[in-house]
Amino acid sequence: MKKTIIALGVIAILSGCATSSSIREKMTGEQFDEPTVEQNKYLKKLGDGIRAPKGGPITVAVYGFRDMTGQRKSVPNIASLSSAVTQGADSYLVKALQDVGNARWFTVVERVGLENLIKERQMIRQMREQYQGRDAKPLPPMLFAGVIIEGGIVGYDSNTSTGGSGARFLGIGAQTQYQSDTVTVNLRTVSVSTGEVLTSITVTKTVLSYMDKVGVLRFVSAGEQAIEAEIGASINESINKATNLAIQAAVIETINEGAKKGHWAFKDDLVITHPLPVQPEIKIEPMVEVKVEPKAEVKVEPKAEAKPEVKAEAKPEAKPEPTPAKVLTKKSTTRTTVRENDKAGSTILSILSPGDEVEVLREQGNMTFVQTKSGKKGWVVSNFLK
Repeated sequence: MKKTIIALGVIAILSGCATSSSIREKMTGEQFDEPTVEQNKYLKKLGDGIRAPKGGPITVAVYGFRDMTGQRKSVPNIASLSSAVTQGADSYLVKALQDVGNARWFTVVERVGLENLIKERQMIRQMREQYQGRDAKPLPPMLFAGVIIEGGIVGYDSNTSTGGSGARFLGIGAQTQYQSDTVTVNLRTVSVSTGEVLTSITVTKTVLSYMDKVGVLRFVSAGEQAIEAEIGASINESINKATNLAIQAAVIETINEGAKKGHWAFKDDLVITHPLPVQPEIKIEPMVEVKVEPKAEVKVEPKAEAKPEVKAEAKPEAKPEPTPAKVLTKKSTTRTTVRENDKAGSTILSILSPGDEVEVLREQGNMTFVQTKSGKKGWVVSNFLK
């Protein structure tokens, strides 16, 4: 009987531990809606595998990355005033922009503490003018950004799923409980020159918590007294860590999405130039000159004189003119812009409406160099031409 009780108790404990093991596996995996990354090391490996940018780093400005959820910490039976997510997510964003990829992709300029920066520069300028007078050395100009990084933490949902498992036999058993929350961030890039939203990425990260507990309840002294004991532990995944990982994934996806749309490009992208179709040159061989041999003289009466034959020469035929080269034209499939160069945020030269025809001069990566009917030459995203 005792062996049976011990065996059943071990089975109950092992069933709880098995459930706990599956929860731990979920916690070691980082679940994203866009993109899907299973573990932290895979996220880091994905970021390190990003190729260098074409044309050097992109200068970006981060004015803030706010908590837009308004959520408070979930504390049972207590009205908590603490926020559910961090209020300093802009620090995570700046760090992710600086460290993404093996090569530097972004040059981040300070805008969160812009007021303090301007005050400090004013103090330096005033002190130099006071002690050096007219010969005071001016400060170098501040960098300005061509792209602004906007967005924030847009969602935090508690208790999206809860559950557990347990078993008890003869007062001995184990129990496991788990709970999952989700945090959602949005990251978008905006062109300073035009105000156009270049990319907009939304990433959702799951935050898991679990608890293991083993308990014993026994009655002694003929059922008049009871002995009960419990032992357990719980682990809650860090919300700040989950937010940081979601921001890193959003930065990586922003780079890939911008390259896909032609706003920037990777350094080692293959460039294939398609020349205009030209008809092959037609070579015309000169006609062979035909020489007519003189006919044999015919003996006639002495009074008659034979007239000499006229030597006929064949006239060379006129050379046909070569066929002119065909011009490759395409039509705009949507309303799009013709820009001065193939970089994001460049000057807009013209706007194409659906159906407008342009002359294709050459193609380079995701961009096409065209000439409009008005004679303006510029770059258009190749996907918008047919």
